[in-house]
Amino acid sequence: MSTAKTLDGKTAVVTGASSGIGCSIAEQLGEAGACVFLSGRTEESMLESKKRIEASGGRAEVITADIRDPAQVRGLIQAAVDFTGRLDIMVNNAGVGFPASIMEGDAENWRTMLETNILALLVGCQSAVKAMRACNAEGQIVNISSIAAQRNNSGVYGSTKHAVNAISATLREELEDDTIRVTNVMPGVIATNFARHFDTQFVEGVAKMAGIDVKLTQGERIPPEVLETLADKMKQVLGHPDDVARAVLFAVNQPIEVNLADIVVRPPKSMNLGG
Repeated sequence: MSTAKTLDGKTAVVTGASSGIGCSIAEQLGEAGACVFLSGRTEESMLESKKRIEASGGRAEVITADIRDPAQVRGLIQAAVDFTGRLDIMVNNAGVGFPASIMEGDAENWRTMLETNILALLVGCQSAVKAMRACNAEGQIVNISSIAAQRNNSGVYGSTKHAVNAISATLREELEDDTIRVTNVMPGVIATNFARHFDTQFVEGVAKMAGIDVKLTQGERIPPEVLETLADKMKQVLGHPDDVARAVLFAVNQPIEVNLADIVVRPPKSMNLGG
């Protein structure tokens, strides 16, 4: 990771920062000098990230929240503003996916995806813009979408990411006269806990390809050492969370005159995980 303090004096909020992509984004922003507010549901892992950020000379605060509740999203942003007096960077990273056909899908899983992937992101964008305007920030909003949004048959999860792309593009146009920019980042298949809701035999089979013999329980977190080994040994088809974090760091370091619309981050070979 870069050690340049290019974000000194800036305040950043990252949702879904308990693990994976959000964790990497938060740590790289913190190492670059931003005061980072990490939001997620697993406090212990975020406190470990906080320690790493502070060890690199950065500042970080941890706020556990359920971002499906709009009031908690607004409260997260308000907490950052109350603490530092400003907001410069908002990364709407939190997301969840439940792979299933439409005919066999569960309505509550659909609700969770809609509330997490779309509603929370919308409220995060709206609240962040208000906070950035209030402090006259040259603000950067980064929405984490997915390459699933590039396919028209990517299921219910993919449809939520199509919505993210549309929201990002619409908000970018609304903010053309503001000093606030919107970047939409579309990761490919990344070695993260996103796969915990996939069929365990499929995930265990992928792990076996990397020489890892592991038994998993659907819905439970995949051990971090398994994810690290997968990312290291299967670089052709699995990206690392740090790959996405570097793209986010690049985006938020652009001058305000640069409108960086979309970034795709993916490994060399594609792996279609379905909808």
